[in-house]
Amino acid sequence: MRARSAIPLSALGVVVFLLMWEMLAQSGIVPARLLPSPSAVPGAFLSEFRSGTWQTMVMASLSHYLMGLALGSFLGIAFGTAAALSPWWNAFQAWVVRMLRPIPAIAWIPFAIIWFGVSESAASFLISLTVFWINYYATFSAVRGVDKDLIELAHAFGQGGLVPRLFKVILPGALPGIMSGLRAGLGQGWMTVVAAELFGIPGVGMRMMEASGLLATHIVVLYMVTIALLYGVSDFLFMQVQNRVLSWQR
Repeated sequence: MRARSAIPLSALGVVVFLLMWEMLAQSGIVPARLLPSPSAVPGAFLSEFRSGTWQTMVMASLSHYLMGLALGSFLGIAFGTAAALSPWWNAFQAWVVRMLRPIPAIAWIPFAIIWFGVSESAASFLISLTVFWINYYATFSAVRGVDKDLIELAHAFGQGGLVPRLFKVILPGALPGIMSGLRAGLGQGWMTVVAAELFGIPGVGMRMMEASGLLATHIVVLYMVTIALLYGVSDFLFMQVQNRVLSWQR
């Protein structure tokens, strides 16, 4: 299916989903407090926006999200590259990675609060943990998958040193895989944002918890939609950058 025909069909799917949701909510089968209708969201947005709450919570979440995303991505790419290029380093840290990788970021919440307090730094730490592992494995696989013939060709043309080979051959060759890891980290980072903020760190997640305690489910849905839109915008912008960076593939 062509992209031009896929866009209207996708939009139609969203419209049908919202209409079915609205019909279910308006039918009274489910109490409005348990399932607010989509039509209640614009009113909730206006109320939150006029009070300044929406802007404050979004900016707070964006602050530690971007910090954690940048830190986790950088460290994940750096460690993944090192493990892929150095057999002794890969062997040295392999069992440590296997021990730590299955532990979800939310399991570190008690330590994050003890180390950093209920602060943005704690949220950034948790987000960076989630993003780190995604980029670590994506980079490791991408660097390992670089064509060995390209590396030998670089040797033949005098690029025998590690640094020249790394920046002129290995990283450019692994870039598509690395970019895929970065894109996956964008979405996973937002999931961790909400989990981290549920424990009182200012942001979208904290506001959702406050609203749910008051059974203001229309506000909860508003911030769910906000997260979806923020991810959609960030993913769209990332794809524009990726298309430019990887234009040589076309």
